Amino acid sequence: MENTDAIDAMDPVPALDIDPLLDDPATRIIVCCGAGGVGKTTTAAALGVRAAERGRKVVVLTIDPARRLAQSMGIDELDNTPRRVKGIDETAGGELSAMMLDMKRTFDEIVEAHADGERARAILENPFYQSLSAGFAGTQEYMAMEKLGQLRAHDEWDLIVVDTPPSRSALDFLDAPKRLGSFLDGKFIRVLMAPAKVGGRAGMKFLNVGMSMMTGTLSKLMGGQLLRDVQTFVAAMDTMFGGFRSRADATYRLLQAPGTAFLVVAAPERDALREAAYFVERLAAEEMPFAGLVLNRVHGSGAPQLSAERALAAAENLDEGRIVDQEAGKAGVRDSSAPSPETESTPGPASESQSHGHNQSHTVEQLTAGLLRLHAERMHVLAREQRTRDRFTALHPEVAVVQVAALPGDVHDLTGLRAIADRLAASDAAEPVESA
Repeated sequence: MENTDAIDAMDPVPALDIDPLLDDPATRIIVCCGAGGVGKTTTAAALGVRAAERGRKVVVLTIDPARRLAQSMGIDELDNTPRRVKGIDETAGGELSAMMLDMKRTFDEIVEAHADGERARAILENPFYQSLSAGFAGTQEYMAMEKLGQLRAHDEWDLIVVDTPPSRSALDFLDAPKRLGSFLDGKFIRVLMAPAKVGGRAGMKFLNVGMSMMTGTLSKLMGGQLLRDVQTFVAAMDTMFGGFRSRADATYRLLQAPGTAFLVVAAPERDALREAAYFVERLAAEEMPFAGLVLNRVHGSGAPQLSAERALAAAENLDEGRIVDQEAGKAGVRDSSAPSPETESTPGPASESQSHGHNQSHTVEQLTAGLLRLHAERMHVLAREQRTRDRFTALHPEVAVVQVAALPGDVHDLTGLRAIADRLAASDAAEPVESA
């Protein structure tokens, strides 16, 4: 793998300094968000490893159901309970745990914590509740807020790193309290309770109007049984509805607090940076504390001084065999395909040896031409990425950036995560450093 040096043509941008962010005891929550496929999960895990090995007690919460986080941390499976990560250097006093959000289990935990045994059992066994907790639009994001609030309230960890779902849904948890809160507030409860008071066909017709706001999951429950399930659910949950909104609002305020830092992760591609710009603007609108941009998978070159045009010209010269011969003070064009006087006049083994040497030289020239063309392609990629990044920087010149260069293959273990963490902590934003 070639060494990737600074891309000289890139304009300087503010540097995102990761270590001070991780080391500051006032930093309690880091939220990684961004489009899909840009290395968000790996970035969150690498930050967790580095913070733990620098003395923080860290838990990484992923909302992405992919298994990459568990595999890279050497854990067979992640679930709704934080699991201690083995192999972390804890000499500085830190530790690392990881978990994956289980939406339904988190909802169940809320019910169990805020209802007595008999009422909790009635809610958990209710078919309407089971549909709501497993598939109602916004439930995942709301439960992510609940789980984050739980982790923060327990105070067992002094840093929580959140790996959000891909694309713009990564910020949907900012809207979740309003969406699910409006569903669970008193007005909607009264809408659901009205059919029970009206009864008959009129009641079912009224109920169907309210149900039109729900996802297809609830459509599987039909007729009078649905009505009875709704009545039972509302009656059992009646004392809990206010708590949902108040807890979500408290977590929302926690996200706005100075102890939280949002990191946007993006690749140097047009769509990914367009999403990154959306995140930056949305976070500013919501008055969320934004730390900076991790520009991941940036390409670099070990020979940036060799332009794509010069590399292609040299490759063409090699392919056509027009190499300028400078030996013995002579300058001219040599046709490598033409036989030399020596090969014409010298028969036998010597001729065969010279022919072999000529073939070797031709092979070297072919390989060199191929490498020059690959270099030209890389330089074109660098130029395209630079233009894309510069467009983002022109729109958001205040955003601090750390650039992390592309590597072939994925990260599969703690060693790889440490390597990424080292490079994430590089202080020069203009210099991409190797990562995955």
